[in-house]
Amino acid sequence: MEMVGGTRLAQLFTSNQEQLLTEWFAQQHAIASRRGLVGEAELRNQFTQFVSLLMAALASSERVDFRTPAWQDVRAFLSEMSAQRARQGFTPVETAMFVFSLKQPLFTRLRDSLGNDAATLADLTWTISTLFDELGLFTTEVFQTSREQVIVRQQQELLELSTPVVQLWDGILALPLIGTLDSARTQVVMENLLQKIVETGAAIAIIDITGVPTVDTLVAQHLLKTVAAARLMGADCIISGIRPQIAQTIVHLGVNLSNVTTKATLAAAFIVALQRTGKSVTGAYGQDAGRAVRSGDGLDSLQPE
Repeated sequence: MEMVGGTRLAQLFTSNQEQLLTEWFAQQHAIASRRGLVGEAELRNQFTQFVSLLMAALASSERVDFRTPAWQDVRAFLSEMSAQRARQGFTPVETAMFVFSLKQPLFTRLRDSLGNDAATLADLTWTISTLFDELGLFTTEVFQTSREQVIVRQQQELLELSTPVVQLWDGILALPLIGTLDSARTQVVMENLLQKIVETGAAIAIIDITGVPTVDTLVAQHLLKTVAAARLMGADCIISGIRPQIAQTIVHLGVNLSNVTTKATLAAAFIVALQRTGKSVTGAYGQDAGRAVRSGDGLDSLQPE
């Protein structure tokens, strides 16, 4: 929307910048001090930069249109400021107040200078109100977009952290799963497991679901897809952590796991994996603590100190 009074408003900023800063700073400092993330010097610098860009845009034309190229620098500044505050933990309202805090001081200065010119006062009041509403809404829009990007990135990082692939032994991998297994997480699980199989040349992968609270048809299908993908890469899978409740659920759901080896515990699955890779573990314990003696590429025996 185009509004009139651009050059007049630029003059208003020029002649009252110090008073505007004082009144604006009082409100902004109250907000920033609650967060403890923005200091006085940074706030003053942001105000000075914002007002400077605002005056340049207003002075460029008598017509005020926030969406025109003349306002590109203002939009860029507000975008950067809003994104920064989204990362710092400000709320959308607190971010928009960066702009809205200037409205009341501007109205006061405008009324003082144009108290006898009702028509011009009304026109410029409308221009200020409309312009700053657009600026405030713009900061909110950028804030929301930035916050969504932060959330998506954090979710991706959590997915990667929650699906570690551990090399238990030469040729044996373990993938402990904790929490709900949905389609997005299954994709990450599959990618991490396949990548680790390629890197290590593992022949056995143990998928431990001890930390998975429930297993329904969808979760079972995701597990079977992961097993099938690992087999295509030349690795066999063992599913461990099958609790009695999960076993009953799988039976009631009619999920066919007959072609997949399952074990109640990770330790039991590890023993099976050792057997399949031609390794064995024997224990010989005295009163002293046992120590592992590595021979060749596997653990051949446990002997006391």
